[in-house]
Amino acid sequence: MAKIDSAYAYYASTYANKEVSRYDSHKKSDLRKIYNRIIKTNKESPLYKISNMSEAKKYAIDIKESSKAILNAVDSLSDKYAGSSDSFQKKVAESSNEDAVGVRYVGDGSENKGADGFDIEVRQLAAPQVNTGSYLDSKALSFIPGSYSFDINTNASSYEFQFGVSTGETNGEVQDKLKRLINASGLGIEADIVHDNSGKAALQLTSMQTGLSETEDSLFSVAPSANAESISMMKQLGIDKVSSPAHNSDFSLNGTAHSSLSNTFTINNAFELTLKKPTTDTGAATIGFKTNSDAVADNVQTLVDAYNKMIDVADNFSMTDSADATRLLRDISSITKGSQSKLSYIGLMTDDDGKLTIDRDILAGALRPDRADDTFNTLTALKDAIGDKANSVTVNPMNYVQKVVVAYKNPGHNFNTPYISSIYSGMMLDSYA
Repeated sequence: MAKIDSAYAYYASTYANKEVSRYDSHKKSDLRKIYNRIIKTNKESPLYKISNMSEAKKYAIDIKESSKAILNAVDSLSDKYAGSSDSFQKKVAESSNEDAVGVRYVGDGSENKGADGFDIEVRQLAAPQVNTGSYLDSKALSFIPGSYSFDINTNASSYEFQFGVSTGETNGEVQDKLKRLINASGLGIEADIVHDNSGKAALQLTSMQTGLSETEDSLFSVAPSANAESISMMKQLGIDKVSSPAHNSDFSLNGTAHSSLSNTFTINNAFELTLKKPTTDTGAATIGFKTNSDAVADNVQTLVDAYNKMIDVADNFSMTDSADATRLLRDISSITKGSQSKLSYIGLMTDDDGKLTIDRDILAGALRPDRADDTFNTLTALKDAIGDKANSVTVNPMNYVQKVVVAYKNPGHNFNTPYISSIYSGMMLDSYA
């Protein structure tokens, strides 16, 4: 169990906080296809031993995640409303003031023609609730040694905190103890220690949620237990007092006033906006789409970045005895090796490390009407080839780990083993496979 725990620990620490894409969700039929491919791989896979298991697990997980990033990039260029020649012409949104309003196109091509763009003025950002406690001398002790408890109530749950104060402890140690307790609770409230100009410290609670609905007075409340000791403790600690209430964002779209609970929201099912700061000093930001050549270049860059990430993974593990990095580099670089002249003709250059770079000027020239069809055919062939290789790598990343074969299975006399579907392939059942 300890061995698999270390694999999960590496996965959680490295990839748990990555942004989830809508291409990470799949239909049952997609998952069944993956399962069948895993079973097929297991059926013929020999029994082997891995010498450096610790590094091999990290390498296999990194391979798997980078290949999934490639598949997401390929899927994003293969939406159901786009044909093969239209895939790389997928719309790319832009903001005239990225410092104030960020934007991302989240449509699928089916939105109506009215969703072409708009002006937005931001007067106020949505804000979280903040409770700031009393500022105390960190080296002194303002609490009588003993046991205390208090509740934090949110609109979704309630949590009771119990803690003790020992003789010899300081206010700073008590505040730090409570900070760790609250942050570990998973209540959606972040605790921190803040200091004033005199050096005194206070415990500060900030909600991860922003904004208030019409039926809400606050996002959370703090109350001591009913006993006199806890009530006295709370008077000293002071975290039951709201220092900054939550409020909604305030903005206008083409002159019409709007508000939202969050600073990130979707407009017309096409634009995902992120409000970053008011536009009072800079004027309204214009949201729209990039020109065709810029949009194509950005879409190609998405695929190129995912492809290059796989090269980086092989490079990062090339000096360890757990990785067959040469094989991975050979397999990945073989995708572009046979078509370098075609790719360079449209502005995709291959460097000495096997990575791709884009010459946007050459690519723009390749998008002229007389060359556009050939250019998109070349890009689509590249996209499909990268996707096919990523599909293979995702199911069996252990194929690129250094191992010693112990025994081969009897050719032609094997059978499916569905109850051990992740010993040699498939890896952990995370967000996809």
